[in-house]
Amino acid sequence: MRSELVNRALTKVSSPQILINVVSKRVRQLGLGYRPMISVTPRMTFMDVALHEVADGKLGYEVIGAAPESSDKTVRKTRAKKSS
Repeated sequence: MRSELVNRALTKVSSPQILINVVSKRVRQLGLGYRPMISVTPRMTFMDVALHEVADGKLGYEVIGAAPESSDKTVRKTRAKKSS
């Protein structure tokens, strides 16, 4: 059951590493008392709830600070030190 859930969630998320981060953050939130966005059965763990939320499209992610892919070289600006 869980492998099926992981495969369904991976269809919504681009990479397994991102899925791990999204699910772990949501598990932490659920542990702190946040309410689930789906109906929960008594046998479901927090990880099952988080995976269901991702697979159902109720939980997503946003990549912040992604570097632009168009530039090939990274230019670094440095400041000259003042001599005393």
